[in-house]
Amino acid sequence: MGCGTSNNSKESSSSSERTNGKNNVAKHNSSKDVDDKKALKAAVLIQKWYRRYQAKLEVRRRCTWNIFQTIEYSGEQNQLKLYNFFIDLIAHMPKDGNSNGKHFLIGHSPKPSNDDDAALVDETNPEDINVPQSYRGPRLSVPLNLNQVHSLINAFKKKQQLHAKYVLLVLHEARKILIKRPTVQHASTAISKQITICGDLHGKIDDLFIVFYKNNPPAVDNPYVFNGDFVDRGQYSVEISVLLFAFLVIFPNEIYINRGNHEDNIVNMRYGFIKEIMNKYKEHATKIIQLFSDVFSWLPLATVIDDKVLVAHGGISDRTDLEYLANIDRHKYISALRPPTYSGGQYDPRAGDSDIDEQVDVKEWRQILDILWSDPRPNMGCAPNAFRGGGVYWGPDITKMILEKHDMELLIRSHECKPEGYEFAHGNKVLTIFSASNYYEEGSNKGAYIKMGTNHKPELFQFTSGKAHAGRKLTTRQRLSHIEESALQDLKSTILAHKSELLTAFVKHDPLNTGMLEAGIWCDCMNTVLEMELPWRSLRHSLVKHAEGGQVLYNTAFEELSIKNTKLASGETNTMTEMLYRNRDNLELIFRMMDKDNSGSISMQEFAEACEILSRHTDGSLSKESILDLGKSIDINKDGHIDFNEFLEAFRIVDMEGRSFGKSSPARSRSGSMLSGQ
Repeated sequence: MGCGTSNNSKESSSSSERTNGKNNVAKHNSSKDVDDKKALKAAVLIQKWYRRYQAKLEVRRRCTWNIFQTIEYSGEQNQLKLYNFFIDLIAHMPKDGNSNGKHFLIGHSPKPSNDDDAALVDETNPEDINVPQSYRGPRLSVPLNLNQVHSLINAFKKKQQLHAKYVLLVLHEARKILIKRPTVQHASTAISKQITICGDLHGKIDDLFIVFYKNNPPAVDNPYVFNGDFVDRGQYSVEISVLLFAFLVIFPNEIYINRGNHEDNIVNMRYGFIKEIMNKYKEHATKIIQLFSDVFSWLPLATVIDDKVLVAHGGISDRTDLEYLANIDRHKYISALRPPTYSGGQYDPRAGDSDIDEQVDVKEWRQILDILWSDPRPNMGCAPNAFRGGGVYWGPDITKMILEKHDMELLIRSHECKPEGYEFAHGNKVLTIFSASNYYEEGSNKGAYIKMGTNHKPELFQFTSGKAHAGRKLTTRQRLSHIEESALQDLKSTILAHKSELLTAFVKHDPLNTGMLEAGIWCDCMNTVLEMELPWRSLRHSLVKHAEGGQVLYNTAFEELSIKNTKLASGETNTMTEMLYRNRDNLELIFRMMDKDNSGSISMQEFAEACEILSRHTDGSLSKESILDLGKSIDINKDGHIDFNEFLEAFRIVDMEGRSFGKSSPARSRSGSMLSGQ
């Protein structure tokens, strides 16, 4: 019985333990469920926070990118307007014996003739230039070989400058090949089984070296397409051009070089290539500039890969016809911005758009403008590219129409900097490739290139050059802040350059002179005066201070800028400094137009010719003696030439006397409409 009780007790104890165990497990599971729910909730909150954080960074990045691009394209518009203004000045000027029928503007030349070609070859003969014994750079000879090109690469990596004789030699050899090339060239992957496509390089030779390092240099089994804009903006446009043309000479069947909108003498005057040549080659600069201008005009306008992929610098329009384009005499377009007329001269903008058809083959000209200057947009149809001042915006319907018309699968273009170095558009039928990294600022964008096989599927490779911040790793936020600061500084500089106009607009809406404006009114003024469609409401907190009620204290936009950027001498005015600051690029362009021998200074004869043309246009009556006296007064150091600093000083003095430079004129306001396809 005792034993029976003992067994029952054990069974009861065992049952109790099992019950307690189950309860503990239940409690544990319940506690675990609570913990899991908390962890899941925390994870969701973290994800939401991270998404918001990433979204804010993306908004900042897009805003920064918009600032950079708006300022860049605004500069392109000014370039075209200013050049057209000066063409307008001389369009109907009689050609007298003193000028030999030539105008003072670089690039303003008629359709080239065979006699012109012969004269160019003779005038730029590299054999006429001696190389001193002290020269330690590469020495080239014809025929060029791969060892010589490798010596060029090694020299350029060491920042050695190639002698002018050898620059001309390479250009002449490349010219012989380009003359034989069709306007629309065809490439094939049948033998190599692949091909590499590079976008804009803009004088950034380190990016080209990275591409060669990652992808190997051009070879028989490693063909390349370089899609234009390898010059301007960067410091090594000459070196990049020489390398590309040297590879073209050695591998004429494996290298395809398209013309970009920057392979243009008019554009080169503003964006650095001509200045680079003049700084590097001085006495031989004129010959090199003339030959580069001619060689650029011989560059093909597009490359078709396996009859399925179109590669063109800017893009297309609803007018694009590759068969028609292929039959254009591209060489007569020394500048795509100044078309030749039927008579062999150049288009006269003073005649008005209604008479364009009587002077210019408009259909032909627009084919060239569209393929060099256009940009894709998500909107359907075609519209004038007013943002740049040339070409069109085209939509996905136009892409579909042109690709189907020519039985193609893909359009590869460049022309626009992209944060990742590339961007797909129009249902992946348009691919933009940009190979210049850090284009706007260190860390602003990656470069990229395309590797394409026989299946025509683009494989993309990204890279970044530059050594800034190499000693420390930057977070995404730190890198964006650095780029954002640079963009804001560029924008603030633009604001300073338009200080007087902005203040006039602000005061108009502030009759009581409170120094304050409602945010919306301030944004409207900024947009109207600067003609920049930027998110001013978001930007205003970085540009101006605000009153307690939220109104904008508009004068504070200039306080920091005046301290940092304006160093006034005794007696000088803010208006004068603003004028010079705003127009320095334009003044430098005018200076280079007048300096027709590219010597870096304006001779008295060049000055006299320019003034004579200007005085005729304005119905002035300046005598030659008066013009020479004026030139001598500008020539401060009395060396018989006017350098750029003396030129700037002359405009500074003019402004102090109450006259201003850069105001629009009827001639200037008429410019540019034709380029937009209007």
